[in-house]
Amino acid sequence: MEKIKTGISSCLLGNKVRYDGGHKWDRYVTETLGQYLEWVPVCPEVECGLPVPREAMRLVGNPDSPRLVTIGSGIDHTERMMKWAENKLKDLEKKNLCGFIFKSRSPSSGIGGVKIYTPSGMPSHRGAGVFGNAFLQHFPLIPAIDDGRLHDPGLRDNFIERVFVYKRWKELTDRGLTLTGLVMFHTSHKLLILSHSQKHYAALGRLVATSKTRSLNDLQSEYVNILMESLRLLSTIKKNTNVLLHMAGYFKNRLSADEKRELLELIDHYHKGHIPLIVPITLIKHYVRKFDEPYLKNQCYLNPHPIELMLRNHV
Repeated sequence: MEKIKTGISSCLLGNKVRYDGGHKWDRYVTETLGQYLEWVPVCPEVECGLPVPREAMRLVGNPDSPRLVTIGSGIDHTERMMKWAENKLKDLEKKNLCGFIFKSRSPSSGIGGVKIYTPSGMPSHRGAGVFGNAFLQHFPLIPAIDDGRLHDPGLRDNFIERVFVYKRWKELTDRGLTLTGLVMFHTSHKLLILSHSQKHYAALGRLVATSKTRSLNDLQSEYVNILMESLRLLSTIKKNTNVLLHMAGYFKNRLSADEKRELLELIDHYHKGHIPLIVPITLIKHYVRKFDEPYLKNQCYLNPHPIELMLRNHV
């Protein structure tokens, strides 16, 4: 499988680019995700011309437009960073990124929960780093997460799932979107979308249903915006249970009484939090193969990302 190009804060790969000359090597990133993702490393502070080591910085001032200032000497690097970021974002447009993993709490690379020191001296924790914020504004569709959130099982599963969906979408559009291609893509992602949002599932269904009356350019833009918005909403046990029961309905006239009972019991155990999602999914995939169920065997919900990542073993 071709690796998926994904941006990453350089220090997470073990590169010694931090202000103190150190790194924040993340073994899960390099040894597990690195089997499937091709890293595009970025270090805003070094790439904008600052040395290693260097004076530590922090965000200060108005939380809506903070300044990037060195802690001891008070040197303001905001304009320098913003000018570099503008050029870097243009360069990243050419990289075909499908995701980005940022360093958490960084005044340059953080994308949430970064401390911003107000004139009163009390920090606000609702900030984003200068480059991190610029990236989110410039690439609103590209899945992004920081290394802190990456180690939450639910958020990790959500991020990797979005990366793979976005990759499939880009492959579809890079070939040249057709109405037939859009319908096939939507059909294969229906249950995945439903596991995130009933509202968005219905909206995308209506959009595809009226696709013959719309220009493909408008349709493409509106579809991917609603799609990625839906996937940012986390799946829950309740939502997944609904999808599992929906899939079980495809076998109601094919399974024996004992097989039905076993499948429904597994779904109930998952609903009660006794077993992970992978358990009922595995049994359903068995029945999909056994009965060669045409609709379900093409559903990305059953295989949203490589099973070797074991993401559904923990949700």
